[in-house]
Amino acid sequence: MKKVLVLCTGNSCRSQIADGYLKFFAGEKAAVYSAGVETHGVNPKAIATMAEDGIDISKNTSNNVLEYESIDFDFVITVCDNARERCPYFPTKAVKFHYNFPDPAKFVGTEEETKAEFARVREMIKKYCEDFVQTNL
Repeated sequence: MKKVLVLCTGNSCRSQIADGYLKFFAGEKAAVYSAGVETHGVNPKAIATMAEDGIDISKNTSNNVLEYESIDFDFVITVCDNARERCPYFPTKAVKFHYNFPDPAKFVGTEEETKAEFARVREMIKKYCEDFVQTNL
């Protein structure tokens, strides 16, 4: 079984969404972990947008990347430039991937516009995760 780490700044939104989809698409092919260079708690709007697509991430926790330094990952996916730049080095043979997804948590707009932005970013991450699993697992 492959080990995949999804890394973001606060492990609250984009990495949590990716975690949900990677687990969904990979099934038994991979153990998926998500972490941040900081921990901000799981964003309630990320939980809600995933629930709209039938994926439950409500029991996910926000974890710091240092909690996983002893795991030898096969893949590390950074989902924002900040995490890519700030990630502490830890020895791994992991193949690294990077995609800078927009942060819907920083979007400013009405409640309806914010919901739409979360859905838009969710769909981007969903497509990325599905492609990742098909290509790499």
